[in-house]
Amino acid sequence: MLIKSGKSRFTLAALPGQEYPSIEITEKMTSFKISQKRIEMLLENTQFAMAQQDVRYYLNGLLLEISQNKIKAIATDGHRLAIDETEIQLDTKELVQIIVPRKGITELTRILQGGDSEIEVQISTNHIRVKKGNICFTSKLIDGRFPDYERVIPELSETPVLANREELRNSLTRASILSNEKYRGVRIIFDTNSLKALAHNPEQEEAEEELEVDYSGAEIEIGFNVSYLLDTLSIIKSEKVKLSILNPNSSCLLLPEDDTNCQYVVMPMRL
Repeated sequence: MLIKSGKSRFTLAALPGQEYPSIEITEKMTSFKISQKRIEMLLENTQFAMAQQDVRYYLNGLLLEISQNKIKAIATDGHRLAIDETEIQLDTKELVQIIVPRKGITELTRILQGGDSEIEVQISTNHIRVKKGNICFTSKLIDGRFPDYERVIPELSETPVLANREELRNSLTRASILSNEKYRGVRIIFDTNSLKALAHNPEQEEAEEELEVDYSGAEIEIGFNVSYLLDTLSIIKSEKVKLSILNPNSSCLLLPEDDTNCQYVVMPMRL
């Protein structure tokens, strides 16, 4: 390739166009259409929980589960779990599960930003393809078996905690300042209409936050990585959030007050 501009001259090496990789999908495809905004929200509500460079390579991506008139997104790094679902128009009797790699999800999220046009999603054994206007995005899939995520979703407690999401997030943010920088552990005590967050670090510094909540169950004391709770509370958009804990050894189930499709699970930690 020869490039000239004024008195400048450049000669560049080039390769034959035939050698450029072409991703052709030849296998059977599952195809459906969905609002751009809905799939953008689906990815936004779950992708934060994907693992990063985990040896369990199948966790370094997002599971998409497509069934009769429904698409579900699931992400986990082994310590937390995020689930969201939305309706689609797809008449099928089989369940399709694919794992889209982290890089593919990141690029797809960027492409879907802004606008609310209808897009087409095509899924084959090894690829996912998304068509939006003149843009056609194709990504390879992760070949692996995603863990049975439904087994780790705890039952909803008969006496869940109902808290103001923003107040809880601010309270945990303040308490986290004096948590151990490596483990980020915070002890949380649930009592009648009260939530306490306690943190300390190796320098013997301590933080205590108390928040008024709606709770009528027994007293429970449990430890969490505060970063996982804060990530989840930042994604949830509702004014109030439900926290369900069955006992001091169970995971915490977090639910937006006004959205039954979103579910978030955070594993407890020993402190």
